[in-house]
Amino acid sequence: MNTATQVQSFSISQRIIAGSLALLIGVFLIAGTGFAQNMAVHNGAHDTRHAIGFPCH
Repeated sequence: MNTATQVQSFSISQRIIAGSLALLIGVFLIAGTGFAQNMAVHNGAHDTRHAIGFPCH
């Protein structure tokens, strides 16, 4: 049985858009947990934030 694998290449503009969206989502998640008032959310991400150098207090 022979299966062909197709590789789709993306243009530079598509790569920039995808990278920008990933960056925005990542910053939103880090900032959202960093400044959360709910202590369960804050403590749940505490060690990870400190590991990447995000000051949370």
